[in-house]
Amino acid sequence: MRLPVQRAIEVCPVEVAVSVLGGTWKLTLVKHLLGGTRRFGELCRLVPLANTRTLTRQLRELEEDGILVRTVYPQVPPKVEYALSPLGESLAPLVDGMDAWGAAFASRLGDGGGTRRAGRT
Repeated sequence: MRLPVQRAIEVCPVEVAVSVLGGTWKLTLVKHLLGGTRRFGELCRLVPLANTRTLTRQLRELEEDGILVRTVYPQVPPKVEYALSPLGESLAPLVDGMDAWGAAFASRLGDGGGTRRAGRT
């Protein structure tokens, strides 16, 4: 278990979730893997703003935390596939809810930001 996760366990369950899923692009990677197994190049295309070094690091952390399974095929050129573990699949309701919330929030911003609280400019 990674040290940040061990430390989070001492705080509260919310901190554990943030420690496991709070890295750059991690939830986006999980969202794309909910659609099935993906190769590294596919994930790079699905998350074009992320650099390959960051994606590699985040995928390795998700693997270490048991969220995904990395399968390396012994061939030339190398073939590596990523798939969610059963633990990773259990994140579907959370990711779907966050996806819906994010879409609604972005929609509000497109409508002028919604209502403002009194006293704010």
